[in-house]
Amino acid sequence: MPEQKRTGRGVLGGLLGFIGLSAAAGLLVTAAVTPALAVTGITANNAISVFDGLPDYLKVGQSMEKTNIFAQTSDGKPVLLASFFDQNREEVEWEQVSQFAKDAAVSAEDPRFYTHSGIDVMGTTRAILKTYVIGGSTQGGSSITQQYVKNVLIQQCEIDSQSDEELQACADEASTAQGADGAARKLKEMRYAIGVEKDYSKDEILLGYLNIANFGARTYGIQAAAKYYFGTTAANLTIEQAATLIAIVNSPSALRIDRPDNEVNGAADGYSRTLDRRNYVINKMLEEGKITPEQHEAAKAVPITPNIVQPSTGCTTASSMAFFCDYVTRVIQKDEAFGATPEERAATLRRGGLQVYTTLDYDLQVSAANAINEYIPQSMESTDIGTAAVTVQPKTGRILAMAQNKTYSNNAALSEADNAYTSVNYNTDRDYGGSSGFQVGSTFKAFILVDWLKNGHSLRESVSGSKRTFSKWNYNSCDGGTQTIPYTPKNYDGTSPGSITPIDATRRSVNTAFIAMAQKLDICEIFKTADDLGVHRADGKDMDKFPATLLGANEIAPLSLATAMAGVAAEGVSCTPIAIDKVLGPDGEEIAPPKSTCTQAITPEVARTAAYAMETVFDGGGTASRAAVSGAPLMGKTGTADDAVHSWITGGTSNAITSLWVGNVKGKKSMYDVYVKRGVSGFSAKFGIFSNILRTSIDRYGGEGFGQPDDALIRAKQVRVPDVAGQSVEAAEATLRAAGFGTQVGDPVGSSVGAGLVASTSPGAGSSVSTGSTITLRPSTGKPSAAVPNVVGSAPEAAIGALAAAGYANVKQACTPDSGAAPGPGEVTAQNPAAGTAADPATEVTITVKKKDCG
Repeated sequence: MPEQKRTGRGVLGGLLGFIGLSAAAGLLVTAAVTPALAVTGITANNAISVFDGLPDYLKVGQSMEKTNIFAQTSDGKPVLLASFFDQNREEVEWEQVSQFAKDAAVSAEDPRFYTHSGIDVMGTTRAILKTYVIGGSTQGGSSITQQYVKNVLIQQCEIDSQSDEELQACADEASTAQGADGAARKLKEMRYAIGVEKDYSKDEILLGYLNIANFGARTYGIQAAAKYYFGTTAANLTIEQAATLIAIVNSPSALRIDRPDNEVNGAADGYSRTLDRRNYVINKMLEEGKITPEQHEAAKAVPITPNIVQPSTGCTTASSMAFFCDYVTRVIQKDEAFGATPEERAATLRRGGLQVYTTLDYDLQVSAANAINEYIPQSMESTDIGTAAVTVQPKTGRILAMAQNKTYSNNAALSEADNAYTSVNYNTDRDYGGSSGFQVGSTFKAFILVDWLKNGHSLRESVSGSKRTFSKWNYNSCDGGTQTIPYTPKNYDGTSPGSITPIDATRRSVNTAFIAMAQKLDICEIFKTADDLGVHRADGKDMDKFPATLLGANEIAPLSLATAMAGVAAEGVSCTPIAIDKVLGPDGEEIAPPKSTCTQAITPEVARTAAYAMETVFDGGGTASRAAVSGAPLMGKTGTADDAVHSWITGGTSNAITSLWVGNVKGKKSMYDVYVKRGVSGFSAKFGIFSNILRTSIDRYGGEGFGQPDDALIRAKQVRVPDVAGQSVEAAEATLRAAGFGTQVGDPVGSSVGAGLVASTSPGAGSSVSTGSTITLRPSTGKPSAAVPNVVGSAPEAAIGALAAAGYANVKQACTPDSGAAPGPGEVTAQNPAAGTAADPATEVTITVKKKDCG
């Protein structure tokens, strides 16, 4: 406020107003010395009695400090990912502050700091005379202790206020404006200062002041200021640097040195005002004997030369780790360890001074990001291509890497204009900043396989991979009973492989075989098995449970798939993912981070056997063989959604499991038709990306075997084929299915059995075959077949010819060695079926041949 000439009435009014507010009953000097008297305990007069009635206890709480989030390198050293703050502040200890900074603050702001008891009587008297008697602009007269008190009060306003309006009102209450209200607040500030001096040492107060003071904009405290303005630390400040920072405290907005034009002053005057104030501070340091004349002249000769180092300001500065950083912030905002409400948790992140040490492996993260960038561009004209890879540690749930092909940005307009930018984390569920997930295709077969083994089936049973329409699905575990829903799957290569074992179907990823397996199970139980291992829709909805979704039509996030496959790799122990290893509060005390919950989702026997089957996926001829690398056993599953809109590999070692997705963020373009680099499609790029990630994960974590598979779950169980001759086809199918067989109906054959009834089966009744094998039913024509001719005593060739002439072309030879037999082709000594038997021409006829040498 400009200085104005004051009348006698105005002077008297100002004086009486101040005295009235301070309850000093008559004398200006008494009011001025009241604080000093109060310290000594003298409370005899009226002025002191009211002053004594003011509160003297000031709760000095925790200042706002920024939260830092760290990854870790291979040698265990932390790497800063990002910082979050409302106020950029790092509190430091006494020995971490340059003596020059301490001396500059005391010399310029409060030379008698170490001799007064909280209130500088001389400075206060001068300020009262100037402000309330002589007139003019408001004079501060505040000691460092008083300034500390005011900063603490304002800081508490900033912490407690729920709105800008509330904050402004609270801050006004804490300020010391001119006038009656200002005088009252000044007295309160003085009283608090006395209380602070009783509870804290001078050094503690000075350090608190240097840690809490504002140095311009969002820069608070001497350490953050030293780093921001000069790229150094508070401990290493020179005389001129320390003096510059203390100068800024005098008027943070006007004197900050990160804006040379300094338009806040209304004129582009560069650093001239700051330089004047800095030199004033240096002069005061000389005057107080804190520096020598030589140091004084040398310091003043140095121009103000800032070295602005921008602080990390959230996840946008975390480079390739930005999406993981975003995930960590959402974990914090959802966990009650960091506050009772979402608002409190958000405030803790920005103000709580946490040191958050995450699970992220810096080296593996860089490798994953580089592997993606080598193959996949951030954007393409032809399609909005996306790629995401996440690696988790079996048995702990620790997330080791999380990368994708986009640049992290919260700028919605930028993301809309350029699909190289997004804030959506493709690796995670929607609730954690992710997308709604992507169809996983054949990856879901892993959970059909696990449920198959859970139900006692084996890897070497025989199932039919023939292309056909399936119906009659079992929905018992979700109270659906049996439903008839026609479904006709096809294999990606168009084949119809016929009889096949589950282990071979896993290696080749045969759709029809897995649907045949699922038809023998309970559909809802398959999805429950997947859920137990950690699989769920990324959008939070219930999984769709119908035949087509068995081949991966549900949208799932890579983190869910990695978690589930890690459970298989860990002998059935599924652990929920975690992103934080350790959290330290501002006082250095550890705060319990969110924990992983580990459960035995499937038995070790089932898990080891499923892993044994999925090892073949990386073997020669397996669907992931092009991604295989040496150094550790590998297991996993590939997946391709319809028309290759999305393509996956999920798997790895016993110590690190990666889920990799390449596909369309939007649109339906086939990855077969998208070429990300010369000769490399979006579909085939996944093999190179995955193998590069594998090399680093094996180098960092190694990998052992997945445990010995259960022999009973490998071997095909042998079961005798029931005799169903004479039954209707429907009754025969029911009998065979109850015995664990699949069925198919072959061509009718001649038989004396009634027309349409079962004449025979192949393999025949009484044969010992693997459970799950498909038995072919032969309905009768109702007319007997020709009898099998007698070929005993014939030479083998003649016997085969006679049988063929009678219509029996399926002939098998068995040899019986006889050293006494004549040299030559031998002689038929027995046949089965016996001569004269009426048999289906398709029946296999076995002839036993006696000859000198069966070799």
